[in-house]
Amino acid sequence: MDDKVGSQAPGDARAVEELIAEQRRRIHEYVGLRERQASRPGTGEVPEQDAAGMPPCEAKELFDAMPVPGLLIEPVLAADGTLDFLYAGQNAACRRYAAAVAPEWESWSQQRPGLVRLFDLFPSMENSRVPRLLADAYRTGRPQGPVSGEWFLHVPNGPVVRISNEVRAARCGGHLLLTWERGHRETLARAAQRMAQVCWAEWNLSDSAVLGSYGVQQVLGLGPVAPVPGLPDLAAMTDPGDRGTLYEVLTDVIVRGRSAECELTLTRVPARIVRFSAEPVRLQGGPVWGVRGVIMDITRGRRSRERAQHAEQEAHSERERTRGLTDVAVTLRDAVVPRFANELAPLGLETAAVYCPDPEAAGVGGDWFKARVLPSGGALLAIGDARGHGLEAVTLMAKLRYALAGLAYTDEPVEKLTAWLNQVACDDGRESTATAILARFHPAASLLRWVCAGHPPPVLVRGGSARLLPYPLGGPGLPLGVVPGETYTATDTTLSPGDVVLMYTDGLVERRGSDLDTDMARLLRVAERLARGGITPGHDGLESYGQAVAQDMAGAHQSDDATLLLVRRVRVPTAPPGGPEH
Repeated sequence: MDDKVGSQAPGDARAVEELIAEQRRRIHEYVGLRERQASRPGTGEVPEQDAAGMPPCEAKELFDAMPVPGLLIEPVLAADGTLDFLYAGQNAACRRYAAAVAPEWESWSQQRPGLVRLFDLFPSMENSRVPRLLADAYRTGRPQGPVSGEWFLHVPNGPVVRISNEVRAARCGGHLLLTWERGHRETLARAAQRMAQVCWAEWNLSDSAVLGSYGVQQVLGLGPVAPVPGLPDLAAMTDPGDRGTLYEVLTDVIVRGRSAECELTLTRVPARIVRFSAEPVRLQGGPVWGVRGVIMDITRGRRSRERAQHAEQEAHSERERTRGLTDVAVTLRDAVVPRFANELAPLGLETAAVYCPDPEAAGVGGDWFKARVLPSGGALLAIGDARGHGLEAVTLMAKLRYALAGLAYTDEPVEKLTAWLNQVACDDGRESTATAILARFHPAASLLRWVCAGHPPPVLVRGGSARLLPYPLGGPGLPLGVVPGETYTATDTTLSPGDVVLMYTDGLVERRGSDLDTDMARLLRVAERLARGGITPGHDGLESYGQAVAQDMAGAHQSDDATLLLVRRVRVPTAPPGGPEH
């Protein structure tokens, strides 16, 4: 059989019409052939039946032959017009039903028909929908139901059995017939289809008749009374981009006689996505006569999956972007963070630095420090924290650090250097803010002259005790980059041999939800406790002390980068050295 049918392109809805028309032609050819083969000459007379040989059909046998449980009810009409109902009998299916749901409860079947009220036999049934159902069937003469019937049987010395059925009632001569189907198969089937957003349909290819299940309209996004669409109508409802897929599936089913499935986007408002699974319906030895299909609305699942995939792609892109920025920022940090070569030793200073990156920021914060010999013979000591994290923070940190290195060659006082550095930050943009401590050490006087720009104050460790160095008169200055033209004030601290000055960034002390004064007091306690018994001489001893302080302060609650610059006064040189920085 040629698989190529129809002259329309598969993406055209008319291609499905041509496919069905071609199959209808095959069906008619097959039917005509079978009719010709079956035609035989005959008289056209029906042979007479021997009436005496036909067994009579008794009512009880007919009642017992019913496949559904049934009770025969005798209606009793009182003088006041009220109805009562007597138990008149049951069929074999009813007895099987009783044996299945309540085998211990047999008293009803032992009652003598016509002498017991139905609702004495089944007391809880009187409060169900059954009495109204029987009354309506009796008064109207028309079959009633199905309705949901709920009652219970109390088994003596046993459980309470819940009865839940679809119940029908009808006139049967002078009696009423009460029948039911176990459970609520139709109701459950509808509920299952509604909850799963699934329906079925069967399309007859010979005459275009369509049989559809409950919920077809809901699944396809149609009105509640809209007819079940034929296959050409389904193709017209499908997004043009998916019509070719539907055509291929129908070709597999109708022409090749095999099951197939696909996903379709239906052009409703809003659009919905369905999974269409189909199989052929055929007579034995004949062509495909119909298409049986199951349609499931998968819009919600597809949308959720698409959102999850989009979120995963966004997260992956963000991770890649963050990884790239981190690599650049780490490389830049490695290029600008100094490596101590003990160059300040001739000035009577030992220096060490400890850096603890924020675990959540991949070590690319804006902390920076500077320690170098100046041409005038003094030393420049500085520590700062550029706002934020990532490449922008590292870039600002590098700008400030290199700008300070160049400005320091002017030999201007630290107040002036700080003001200039503030202008550099202001010119960089509104978000380019930073805090800093800038200090100049004068070895001849053993004097540390320092300026604070919105930064935590240094800690002085002397003789086993620790204290905060007081801010200049008027308090600390504003952070760098906040107000152009800001002026700053310096303060002096004289250092004695053995003194250790700790300059640090706020990540060392600040904790979420904690009071800053409490955090600063804790730093003093930690610095003092670890200094008891003395700090080991030399750079390595000073660095070990700084690492111990940082580790004790960080704990499990570190929420920012933490940098610690330590300076120890070891001796007073006889003459200040000069010369350029190495």
